[in-house]
Amino acid sequence: MAGAQIPDYEQIRRTVDTLVPFVNLAGVRMTELGPDSAVAEIPAEPDKLNHLGTVHAGALFLAAEVACAGAFSGAIAPRILHLRTFVLRDTRATFLRAAHGRIRATGTVASPVLADVVARRTEDQFDLTGKALLRDDSGALVAKVDLQYFCRLAAA
Repeated sequence: MAGAQIPDYEQIRRTVDTLVPFVNLAGVRMTELGPDSAVAEIPAEPDKLNHLGTVHAGALFLAAEVACAGAFSGAIAPRILHLRTFVLRDTRATFLRAAHGRIRATGTVASPVLADVVARRTEDQFDLTGKALLRDDSGALVAKVDLQYFCRLAAA
């Protein structure tokens, strides 16, 4: 796109970080966002734990979903103001080991049509796949989450 402006990914990160009330309540924060990925963090706090003293599976899932939503926001940045629908359709979480301390979820998204959709100015709807890898402070992989989304964009 000739003359296209480079998206302000930091502004998008700040906006997305506080957009969803439940995410704010849960304390999950989006700490990084770019054109290819995003990172969400669960702070090491007692209210994020289960009765066994490890990070709750619900908090892990939420961080994965926030990271992938952030990755989508970065990927669709040139058309983000045309977003009308972004709905999670399906997910599969694999918990690999007990999670302790601060957790970082790195999310990415992929779709065979995503680059074309961003370049067009037409109304579009498409499916999108997200993948999040969750690691503790030692770098150990504690969970993997696959997410399937449905997206709809209005014409520009």
